[in-house]
Amino acid sequence: MLDNEISIYTLNNENYICITDIARYKNPDNTDDLIRNLIRNRNTIEFLGIWEHLNNPDFKHTLD
Repeated sequence: MLDNEISIYTLNNENYICITDIARYKNPDNTDDLIRNLIRNRNTIEFLGIWEHLNNPDFKHTLD
């Protein structure tokens, strides 16, 4: 099972990993549940907000 491949996409010289592949590796029958839980996780939301703040000058934070 450790030989499963995780796709990497490149756009504008930036690499992106496929979270669907990671979820499929972790639980092939319920990938949607894993991704849904990841996106609802408070740490994920905070991380995405910080990342946007640092990398997107036009980011509109909802708490401002």
